[in-house]
Amino acid sequence: MDEAYRRAPKPHKYAVCAYEGTSIKKFYKDVFEEVYIFFHPFLKPKSKDLQVNGFPTTKEIKQNYEVVTWREFLTLSGLNNIQQLDIGLRTNISGLSKEYTDQEVGTRIKDVCQKHGLLEPSEGVFPNIVIENVLNAIKEVGHSWIWCGDEHCTERKLEYINDVIDGTVEIYLNRNLFTHDHKILITTHWDSHFSFVCSDKATVKRIVESTNLEGFYCTDKTEIYWSLEK
Repeated sequence: MDEAYRRAPKPHKYAVCAYEGTSIKKFYKDVFEEVYIFFHPFLKPKSKDLQVNGFPTTKEIKQNYEVVTWREFLTLSGLNNIQQLDIGLRTNISGLSKEYTDQEVGTRIKDVCQKHGLLEPSEGVFPNIVIENVLNAIKEVGHSWIWCGDEHCTERKLEYINDVIDGTVEIYLNRNLFTHDHKILITTHWDSHFSFVCSDKATVKRIVESTNLEGFYCTDKTEIYWSLEK
């Protein structure tokens, strides 16, 4: 076959993040019943004397940092809503076209973080301080193993969940985690400060409530760039 006609097969939807520009729930139709978007939190050092070069490791985060939720950050910053916060965070990583950016909000986020010693949420990678609880919740519904895959899940590896939780297996470069029976997916978008929990309604509800995740349930209209929706 001529090289010009070589195309990779479509990815398995139980193993990848929904595409931009389409309804998230429509993308997962007939695969997952429910999708919950959970925010990557801000991080606050437990000690004012904490010195870390670069972004902290998983071990450093667990030992030395605590979560600051988006709701708490709205109070600190005086921003109006999570849409405004999401746009500001995207602005700070040059993740939006110029007409959608809000430099004023982006600067305010940076100023508040500097004033209170906070680290901005990570984009495109799972927040280690949260994902441990999510994996424990997946264990509680009966799973001991998890597939860990790259962005398009062309490379994936089956790992024992306990090894991922305790840091024996590092998942920093993985953007998709799914159970062996394809019933639960935890995925993150490469240019966003949030991740998804995908499964049936009861399972998603159980994971969200047991881990106290901060976020919202997708509607039929929710897309990746939900903060830009009118």
